[in-house]
Amino acid sequence: SGETKETIKVMTWYFHDILIANISRDQSEICTNDRCKDRFRDRLEPDLEKGSLTITNINITDSGPYELKITIRNSSFCITRVKRFNVTVF
Repeated sequence: SGETKETIKVMTWYFHDILIANISRDQSEICTNDRCKDRFRDRLEPDLEKGSLTITNINITDSGPYELKITIRNSSFCITRVKRFNVTVF
């Protein structure tokens, strides 16, 4: 048919149910709310290629539950996977 179905992959990161990052292959939104800015100001570094998120200058207050939602969608389907991590910083 000559049509191409573009697949969109978005990774959304949460800390204690606070949205901290939205990452897709071509853009990212980091700390778009005040609760995130207060906690992670200028310390989150997204990798647009891999969807990973690095926290620089990590400290004990960064310990806790993190959640990653990976959403893959195109015109035919949408799949969301959820991964949960419990991070402990000493």
